[in-house]
Amino acid sequence: MSNNIHHEGSGDLTEPAKNIIYSTDPADFHYVSVNVPCQSACPAQTNVPAYIRALYEGWYGDSYDLNRIVNLMPGVLGRICSRPCEQKCRHGEHELGRAVNICHVKRAASDHKDVNHVLLEPLFPPLGKKVCVVGSGPAGLAAAHDLSATGAHVTLLEALDEPGGMLRYGIPEFRLPRDILTTEIESILRLGITLKTGVRVGADVSVEQLLSDYDAVLIAAGCYTSKQLEIPGEHLPGVLSGLDFVMQIASGHSPEVGERVLVLGAGFTAFDCARSALRLGAEDVSICIRATEHDLRVTEDEIYETKREGIRIKGLIAANRVVGQMTVEGVEFSRTEPREVLSSGRRRIIPIPGSEFIEPADTVIVAIGQGAEPIPSPGKKNERGVLEGDPKTFRTSVPRLYATGDFNTGPTTVIESLAAGRKAAERIAEDLTGKKFREWSIRIQDAKITDRQRSWDFIPRQEMPSVPIENRLNPCPTVEIEIGYPKGQALEESKRCYLCYLHYEIDISKCIYCRLCIDSAPRDCIKLVSEVIVGRDGAIQELVETSDWRNVSAVVIDNSRCIRCGECVRVCPVDCISVSKVELVERALQGGGES
Repeated sequence: MSNNIHHEGSGDLTEPAKNIIYSTDPADFHYVSVNVPCQSACPAQTNVPAYIRALYEGWYGDSYDLNRIVNLMPGVLGRICSRPCEQKCRHGEHELGRAVNICHVKRAASDHKDVNHVLLEPLFPPLGKKVCVVGSGPAGLAAAHDLSATGAHVTLLEALDEPGGMLRYGIPEFRLPRDILTTEIESILRLGITLKTGVRVGADVSVEQLLSDYDAVLIAAGCYTSKQLEIPGEHLPGVLSGLDFVMQIASGHSPEVGERVLVLGAGFTAFDCARSALRLGAEDVSICIRATEHDLRVTEDEIYETKREGIRIKGLIAANRVVGQMTVEGVEFSRTEPREVLSSGRRRIIPIPGSEFIEPADTVIVAIGQGAEPIPSPGKKNERGVLEGDPKTFRTSVPRLYATGDFNTGPTTVIESLAAGRKAAERIAEDLTGKKFREWSIRIQDAKITDRQRSWDFIPRQEMPSVPIENRLNPCPTVEIEIGYPKGQALEESKRCYLCYLHYEIDISKCIYCRLCIDSAPRDCIKLVSEVIVGRDGAIQELVETSDWRNVSAVVIDNSRCIRCGECVRVCPVDCISVSKVELVERALQGGGES
């Protein structure tokens, strides 16, 4: 690894300290980004291998804490995260099987930690600064937490009656129990954050007044304006916006839906609306999408459970108009045809002329997205009149006024919003003090050969236990559908993790080129190379392979292909292969570092 390192004498929670170093070299950051794909895919940079390993060792509280360092609400995210980590999991690569059920392991740590588990916060001395955060959704909560931990006095303003934003008002209780949400919100507020609910900025108090009262103001008000289809009949009685629909249910004012419900949309909100409509008594519920199931922006588990409940997904149709006189009677659709993939990652969809047909409906729920609601304030606005914040610095054109989360970017996922809130808090603290309070580093530590057994690679993915279909709607339609892993099942799933934070390296000065490591490797991860191409930052960019022994310069382990089975170490006759643990970690800077 690199030479830009800092030696440290303290270890982690599960093993004694031994030769620990911290690196800030770009080459080491590049290494982790390539070789620990789950952590790199997580917007919050959660140390996935570490918390899975802690759970495997039976340290449920430590596993929970390793999550909470960066994602703050493991019990919540263990239920409703969009799971970008699983999309990049090495176990899910071609010929290796299915991705580790990372999200459910996270939940298992939350479910099984000791009831008296104590949360420890890395707190800094008081700053003497006051910051107001507007909005208590995932971005606002994360920002408030980190600013308070940094030493600022934080006031959190929420327009609705209770904190949580879309977590409380946009996600049904059968996916996210309110006691879990409330507990994790309280664990954030306990840092001394002042919460004021029922305060609408722009109506009850102005942004200008907040800037006068506080040293900095952060707008994290989310997206509460529903997008419209802009088709004839959209404003007929019986046509509801998806956001209003789920918020009414969350507030205890469930609307009447009738027997037949059509939901238009392809995201989590559309699926939540469909499943909620079923629980309100609808007998025939369909989700109508312009593209195919392959293009859906929800998890496979969500699609599976939705279908199990009897909801149909009707693909390749686009709404032309809502049909009806005094109230909605149905929707006219056209068949569609998918074309090329656009720069946005989505496919272009075109309607097929002459393919129109009508689907009857008593209720139509439009869940095609939402945007931020304009808040009266000074500063540069976008075309919709919404305050603009820089996507990297979160600063607006007004000094000391910032914007983050979905309010700043448009709708994203919970984990993306939470990560954005933390980054905004870091920027505000640095702007207020001229100091950095935390930094990302690469932690490198000598490790033992893996104790993973080769047979563990063939353990099937452990599916999440769930409430039987016949018990989901009655007698309690808010019952949580996913039951959670019991300890034994969580252990089995944790075994499947390859522990990609382990780094295997051959000492060329000791290697005798016997090929035993190559022959023992279950995958083509140990290579004869003629050249190692290194980029400007010192990171390995390419291994030039050769089959001609006359051109071999080294035998190299390609850690991006390695599944950390340890066979190479076991068979090496000259003990030339070392193992180290390489982790991306967030470190507190004592006293604050220079900006």
